[in-house]
Amino acid sequence: MNRSTGGQFRAAAPCTGRRRILLTFWILVGIGLLWRSVDLQVVQGADWRAEAERQHRMTGEIPAARGAVLDRSGTPVVLSMEAFAVSVAPHEVRDTTAVVKRLSDALGLSPDQARRPFLSDKRWVPLAGRHSVAAREALSGITGVYVQRDLRREAPHGPLLSGIVGAVIDNVGQGGVEQAFDGLLRGNPGMEVLARDSRGRPLPGESWVVQPPLPGGEVVLTVDLDLQEIAVEALQEALERTGARGGDLIVTDPRTGEILAMVSMADGSPRSLAALTAPYEPGSTLKPFTVATLLQSGKATLADSVDTGEGRWRVAGRTLTDIQRLGHTDLGQALRASSNIAMAMLAERLTPAEQFEGLRDFGFGAQTGVELPGEARGSLSRPQRWSRQTSASLAIGYEISTTSLQLAMAYGALANGGVLMEPRIIRELRGPGGELLERREPRAVRRVVSQEVARDLSMTLAGAVADGTGTRAGLANFSVAGKTGTSRVHTGSGYADGDYFATFGGYFPAEDPQLVVFVKLDRPQGEFFGGATAAPVTRATMEAVLAAHAPPLDRQALATLARHQERARSTRNRQPPPPATEPVGVDGAPVPQFASLPLQDPASPAPPLAATSEGEPVGSGFVRIPTVDGISSRVAARRLHGLGLHVRLESPGPVVRIEPEAGSMVAVGDTVRLVGLAEEPPRVARSSRP
Repeated sequence: MNRSTGGQFRAAAPCTGRRRILLTFWILVGIGLLWRSVDLQVVQGADWRAEAERQHRMTGEIPAARGAVLDRSGTPVVLSMEAFAVSVAPHEVRDTTAVVKRLSDALGLSPDQARRPFLSDKRWVPLAGRHSVAAREALSGITGVYVQRDLRREAPHGPLLSGIVGAVIDNVGQGGVEQAFDGLLRGNPGMEVLARDSRGRPLPGESWVVQPPLPGGEVVLTVDLDLQEIAVEALQEALERTGARGGDLIVTDPRTGEILAMVSMADGSPRSLAALTAPYEPGSTLKPFTVATLLQSGKATLADSVDTGEGRWRVAGRTLTDIQRLGHTDLGQALRASSNIAMAMLAERLTPAEQFEGLRDFGFGAQTGVELPGEARGSLSRPQRWSRQTSASLAIGYEISTTSLQLAMAYGALANGGVLMEPRIIRELRGPGGELLERREPRAVRRVVSQEVARDLSMTLAGAVADGTGTRAGLANFSVAGKTGTSRVHTGSGYADGDYFATFGGYFPAEDPQLVVFVKLDRPQGEFFGGATAAPVTRATMEAVLAAHAPPLDRQALATLARHQERARSTRNRQPPPPATEPVGVDGAPVPQFASLPLQDPASPAPPLAATSEGEPVGSGFVRIPTVDGISSRVAARRLHGLGLHVRLESPGPVVRIEPEAGSMVAVGDTVRLVGLAEEPPRVARSSRP
């Protein structure tokens, strides 16, 4: 028994040792697990919690509302509008029927469209389209329906100023004002924290704003929206009428250099800025600046005689021709007739340095400084690089390239008494709250010619419109100073056969200019001379400006001048008219025989049209009031201006009443009262900032 008992004790000893070893092992494992747990939860706990947050949270940028671009009167041209995207989380919706009805009512969806998200197995379903603030308010507070803010760039008045304004791509300004002032308009984005699912996708409606965005500032243009609309319509009509590929039209204030309207068109779209990016050889529209240089340097006077012979002259191995044979003439008449030969002959009186500096002083061959990207400087070679033909070529507008904007500013220098102004497209810069940051003031670049030279040239250019190559730019009540041009298109390898640029630069009233209008048409078909194609565009533009409801004009000064013109016209009407002939001008437009024009007196305005729209001949200074009921007040006013009448527009919209009534006989220069239906669409008011 003792042996067996002792054997039992001997057998139990190893078992107890194994248990102790196993117990020790599990104790150590437990201690290790406990230590690891303490390490993970206490020592490394903060790091792991941060990692978990990182996996289920993400930071995002809140885009700032881009600042508005306004016209000179404060009307928004382009602005950022709030829109909202709507998503539905079907599994979170408690009352499907009620939510379907709310979606249908708020978003204008059919019941089937509103029910479609609930037929999906997806966690959430975005609905198509962007919706208004009213839709957001109607859907707020509905469980399972999420509304996200989105900003879109909107142009309330369409593409009228698209070339000037530019575009925004991925919140970065591209071209025009959007690019030039991107830093001001963009604003500062905010920051937010977004919840995301296991695949890293943001969960709509679960976000927290960390830093709110700061909206962008505002840019106020010098452009007048009404004048811009007039310019776009006039250029569109010209392109349709002439078959031209494109063109430019610029309206400026010569006293300040402000650009009141500027449009470039190609393929029917006003999204180009060719007026300042595409230089070309201007042809005869450059001739006034050669004459200005001659007068300013004292190398010639407008009364200087020149013999143009039979209309052909060979110089430096090249033959120049005039369409109209002038023979012996003076410089003033040669400019009105746009004689190539006279310009080239008289330019020989200038040294190359004088001719170069004269053109350079008017701004040719250098950027104008307009605050828009992509401006071309054009080309004007220095005298050291001239050939024997360069002087004659420059005198008639070749071997030089200019932009339409450069020419508009140069004509502005003649209009304002001889001072070249820097073009202004920006009037003010404002902060996010509308506070004024900077106001751009007019800046004179230099005095180019004296007031006397500018005045004498203005009289001569008024004669070019009254009885020269630009008669189709004339107005009934005001004298217009201007010059036509027709130049061949250079393709880089040579001049294209049958392709021309038709141009006209002018300003009115010639005695006290308030507006400069420059027109360029690219490759007009059929009639291609500037006098026949570009000059009528200028006239249509000026008539529409005069007929506008509130144009940027000094109407009191115009009224005083009109009364003076009426008295002068009455005096002339008592004298027997000179015999009229119709030779062909150098730019191809039929013009009357040149009449003597005293340099000390302003040129007389173009006569009223020969017949009213009713077909009643005009005689003894009287016209019959046409029927204009129902047509646009702007079109009616333009028609009445063409008859030599003043117009007082009481209200816009289709015409409902005219006083005196249609059919009445009135004297040329009388005032007609137009009353419209005032149904023109209201302008979009300045929006509140989001």
